[in-house]
Amino acid sequence: MISLLDCTLRDGGYVNDWNFGHDNIVNIFERLADSRVDMIEIGFLDERRPFDKNRSIMPDTRSANEIYGHLDKKNSIVVAMIDYGTCSIENIQDVEDTCIDAIRVIFKKHIFREALDFCAAIKKKGYLVFAQMVSVTSYSDDDMMEFIEYANGVKPYAVSMVDTYGLTHQDNIMHYFSLLDKYLDPQITIGYHGHNNFQMGYANCISVIKSAEKTKRNLLVDGSLYGMGKSAGNAPIELIAMYLNQLSPKRYSLYQMLEAIDSTIMNFFTSATWGYNLFFFIAASNDCHPNYVSFLLNKKTLSVKSVNDILQSLCKEKALLYDESYIEELYIDYQKNDINDDDAIAKLQEKLEGKEVLLIGPGKTLEDNYEKIKTYIKDNNPIVMSINCIPEDIKIDYMFLCNAKRYIQLASKLSKEQYNIIATSNLTKTGSNEFKYVLNYAALLENAPIVADSAMIMITKVLSNIKCKALSIAGLDGYTESTALEFSNETGAEAIVNISGYINEKISNCIYEHFNDNNVTFLTESLFDRARENEQ
Repeated sequence: MISLLDCTLRDGGYVNDWNFGHDNIVNIFERLADSRVDMIEIGFLDERRPFDKNRSIMPDTRSANEIYGHLDKKNSIVVAMIDYGTCSIENIQDVEDTCIDAIRVIFKKHIFREALDFCAAIKKKGYLVFAQMVSVTSYSDDDMMEFIEYANGVKPYAVSMVDTYGLTHQDNIMHYFSLLDKYLDPQITIGYHGHNNFQMGYANCISVIKSAEKTKRNLLVDGSLYGMGKSAGNAPIELIAMYLNQLSPKRYSLYQMLEAIDSTIMNFFTSATWGYNLFFFIAASNDCHPNYVSFLLNKKTLSVKSVNDILQSLCKEKALLYDESYIEELYIDYQKNDINDDDAIAKLQEKLEGKEVLLIGPGKTLEDNYEKIKTYIKDNNPIVMSINCIPEDIKIDYMFLCNAKRYIQLASKLSKEQYNIIATSNLTKTGSNEFKYVLNYAALLENAPIVADSAMIMITKVLSNIKCKALSIAGLDGYTESTALEFSNETGAEAIVNISGYINEKISNCIYEHFNDNNVTFLTESLFDRARENEQ
């Protein structure tokens, strides 16, 4: 027998923090029950969250009764989920005291024994219990055999292969299935829960369904309304139901599912989309935790190729277990590309020692002060140097490049006109672009989180080392909270309460550490301007 489980109210909750609203929760539940879906997952049991009737995440089974106890489930089995360790057995009533018929427990490979023991305790309370193998792709064949042996001792109602990061194709998932089908107790149902990073969730469901022809055991596949779910989303349940209706006509009412999508789900889709996108493709194609991708992309310094290069260097043991310090180390190591830049430094010193340098950035204040800046250049004749940008209508003498992503964006413009480019060694030259001076990236890094590879800090160090006389600054506006969050990686930002203040202070301190107050002039308003801050 093949059963169909809907996980909209649980997995879909990652999109909206489970805040569906009470009326929408009721509508989704009742539509699914009317659709004759075999199982309805009503949300998480998580004792860390307070009870809120508008959310499908509840601290205990009593709270579930408050939301769903009065609803008619028809012939559907009502299921809740526990992420092992987030809901103690004391918060789970006996099955006869709740509206819940079954509980699914998710767990990572390294704690499967403890989680299966917890499943056994839930089973004693009368529930159907499902053992959900998070990141099934992290299991080797030997790992799988160890798991199967332990699971056969517990004998849960079902064991589900959970493709948490959407990494599998049909041949992968069917390999895991074949091991489970051959060695798992024949009374245990085998399930599949997929994500759509590779657009394979639906196709993999079909492969599992077709395997019913070769096995006598019960099978279970998950889906959600319109694919609503974590990251790239799930297999759309309406598509799976349509396919199953071809095998057993009129088994499910698609009309009820589509009504739920139209009346409720689409309201969430317009404000917080899910589904296939570049971010989740990069994570899945590198068999890694999505947080590694977000960390690298949020640096705003790397090309997609560079992101992929770093992700491909992840060791297998850490790829699916996010470690921020580890990815930071890989990022820095990738960028370093140590070189001997003595010759480049000497040549720059010959050109710039004792001179005033005007640094120009891409800030909004630049556009408002073009005439003022041009007049300043005419009257003072500084060396004009842009930072990771090509300013319009201002002739520059040098361009400082340290950001690989910005370099790629500027490549076509750079090919049309020759510039004296000062580049850091983390950049890879493309096309006809010439780097006249290449500086050792590693030597310019700042020993501070978030601002380690700040362009402003790097160029300030360079100009100080080659003994420039003075620094004037335009179009380098500093960071507001929103631009600071874009500049920083998410985890680092969370560790610092006032992220913009932190970044501005670090950069400002660097400027005045290398050039005294009398030798720094801000031509445009900037949050790096210490004199301006002192006046306030």
